Amino acid sequence: MGMSVNTNPGAMVALQSLLGTNSALERTQLRITTGLKVGGPKDDAATFAIAQNMRGDIAGMAAVKTNLALGQSIVNVAIDAGKAIADLLVEMKAKAVQASQEGLDTDSYTALNSEFTSLRNQIQSIVASADFNGKNLIESGASDHNVLSTVDGSTITVAKQSIDATTLGILTITLTNATVAGTALNAVSQAIIEVSNALASLGSSGKRIDIQAEFTGKLMDILKQGVGNLVDADLAQESASLQALQIKQQLGVQALAIANAGPQSVLALFQ
Repeated sequence: MGMSVNTNPGAMVALQSLLGTNSALERTQLRITTGLKVGGPKDDAATFAIAQNMRGDIAGMAAVKTNLALGQSIVNVAIDAGKAIADLLVEMKAKAVQASQEGLDTDSYTALNSEFTSLRNQIQSIVASADFNGKNLIESGASDHNVLSTVDGSTITVAKQSIDATTLGILTITLTNATVAGTALNAVSQAIIEVSNALASLGSSGKRIDIQAEFTGKLMDILKQGVGNLVDADLAQESASLQALQIKQQLGVQALAIANAGPQSVLALFQ
């Protein structure tokens, strides 16, 4: 093609190259700003879709983890209350053993019965206060509690463990004399066994919840790492690319200026 001031192929090529460099520079700057190499479906549709699905799984697991934490708190409250009740029953047994001794005077029986009753009332108070988020596993009439454990709806069932004074059969026993004290001793001894069994059941369920919560947390970490591997930008690499593109941009501007100056040579033909 001859020389022309209307059409400048060199300038066209230089301009297209510069526009491409500017576009690449814009993408690199965006990656550095957001920290993402795949910020939307236009960047990489397939990778973005996979990452979004994984983000959905992570969100679901976060909800499960919250429910597991709630379940842990409910069970821990019941366990702590049960341990306190077990300790009180041990004290009640000691009082019953003392009262079963023949020959004590009335004042002694009165004092022992007063302490015995006070300990029993404390058990009732603990049972009534062993509530977390409206759920009490050890009160009379308690119900089982299902804890969401997976995103597909699986649950861990924590069995109710009613260990109030009425259920344990110690609500009406007294230490007014040696005979009834013997009966009270048998009732308290049986109550201790029942509370121990209840604690064993609660502890087993609590352990399952703890294990599932730990596993869920680890699985979330793995998924988050997977999403990062898919969409996170390598900032070291992007930094190097940024410097290279900035130099290339400057060269492109100079090349365009040179190409645009080409038609000026036509003027020499008319001098």
